[in-house]
Amino acid sequence: MQRKYNLTYFMLATVVLFGLTLPMVGVDAHAQIAFVSEKHGNREIYVMDASGNNHRRLTNNFWDDDEPSWAPDGKRIVFDSRRDGNLEIYVMNVNGKNPQNLTNNPRSDWMPSWSPDGKRILFASIRDGNTEVYVMDTDGGNPRNLTQNPHEDWQSSWSPDGEQITFTSTRDGNLEIYVMDADGGNQRRLTNHPHLDWLPSWSPDDKRIAFASNSDGIMDMDGQLEIYVMDADGNNHRRLTNNFWDDSEPRWFSPIFLVVPAGKTLTTWGWLKQVVR
Repeated sequence: MQRKYNLTYFMLATVVLFGLTLPMVGVDAHAQIAFVSEKHGNREIYVMDASGNNHRRLTNNFWDDDEPSWAPDGKRIVFDSRRDGNLEIYVMNVNGKNPQNLTNNPRSDWMPSWSPDGKRILFASIRDGNTEVYVMDTDGGNPRNLTQNPHEDWQSSWSPDGEQITFTSTRDGNLEIYVMDADGGNQRRLTNHPHLDWLPSWSPDDKRIAFASNSDGIMDMDGQLEIYVMDADGNNHRRLTNNFWDDSEPRWFSPIFLVVPAGKTLTTWGWLKQVVR
């Protein structure tokens, strides 16, 4: 009886193991990275494998193309460009084909960021006279001003659950980091000191926010920037870098652990922005 039980257990375990292993066949673990380069004289958008190989140029325009942001499904990239004489937001297929103008306003629109659910795009705009954070549908329709403040608000970042947005503002006289609900409500300040805090980015678990600051340096825009992290409520600041050069534009990486049907390909997507110093 004991031998029969062991044999049955082994056969069952083999079936379970095979069932868990089979769906992973054909999984492509190579992340794609969109980035901006000036290698051909002006800022253009490229894509490469996470290994750094296989560079592909996606845009080829006399004017700068900048700030790429992936759609969650990895099929499209939203970006900003001056190709029509004004700073506007565009979207294109992942191969660079079919570029479409999403905004058409005489004032500048830039810094787009795709929502985690793929249904909305955040962006910065001066269409109401000063820089504000806006959101629109992915076809460019229904733009709404979320911050509605007479000071400068920009550099917005979605929380991974799509329920909150962090952004940078000068509304209290200094460059600080704020957070608000996804509909623009409940705006509150997260950082509060006389130095420069900006470029916020959410952690994949919604619990922390990385940002750049010169809070340990001199009190002006030329102070050395370092990367910090804080809790999502603005508490518990920790300095992560300590160098003799600027460290800026932190971006969290969120690995994907999924079981996909047999024969399907799982691709992880990410992005990398060029640091301006």
